[in-house]
Amino acid sequence: MRHLHAEWTKLRTLPSTWWLLAATVALTLTVGTAAVSSVTTQACPDPAACHEDTVKLSLTGVWLGQAACLVLGALAMGAEYGTGTIRTTLTAMPMRSRVLAAKATALALLTAAASAVGILLSLGTARLILPTNGFEAPSLTDGPTLRAAAGSVLVLALVALLGLSLATLFRDTAGAITLGLGALYVVPLLANIINSPTWQDRVQRWAPIPAALSIQATKNLDRLPIGPWPGLGVLAAYAAGLLALGGVLFRTRDA
Repeated sequence: MRHLHAEWTKLRTLPSTWWLLAATVALTLTVGTAAVSSVTTQACPDPAACHEDTVKLSLTGVWLGQAACLVLGALAMGAEYGTGTIRTTLTAMPMRSRVLAAKATALALLTAAASAVGILLSLGTARLILPTNGFEAPSLTDGPTLRAAAGSVLVLALVALLGLSLATLFRDTAGAITLGLGALYVVPLLANIINSPTWQDRVQRWAPIPAALSIQATKNLDRLPIGPWPGLGVLAAYAAGLLALGGVLFRTRDA
């Protein structure tokens, strides 16, 4: 508990933490609202025939909100290396594995809380907008909707841990953010550029974000390259694997 309290204190006293959490909520809500507002009966005269996945549409903002979560995760470790305060931390708490575990726990809980706010606001806004456009509003008590919402919260928390893992590996905030953003945005774009259906399918299955965002789908699940929970498992495996590798290096090399 001492380690967790210390990491929570450090995380909450960083001004950038609250700005980035606010950005996560704002981006998730704003982009999601814009997405559901774009669906009208002019574009689709018969809403029932369109089979529009309105739940997934309302959660579109996760695609952009994840960038703020990645930066927050990278700063949680990278800022200490950048200022040299990591030495003070390890002098006061020499059990490095506990330091990293406490940092990951505090980061994941705080990110999940902010993400839940953004997700709930996005779904609530969709319930107000979609009926005025002639579409059925997503039910917050529906099983697939709850799975998509909870899964989206987990996606953002795992992305934050991915940022933490990369910063622990590289001991550099800029390097962690650059590589992390490349994995989040550049790799998925390659799936649209590659002409090979085989490689497109592989990217959709094994790249962390395309696979993880399958958790948001509530319709036509049989057409997904990878199932919702296995897709989320791909991102979890990346985050856990890199965090474990970072933990090994964190324990064995000098601060």
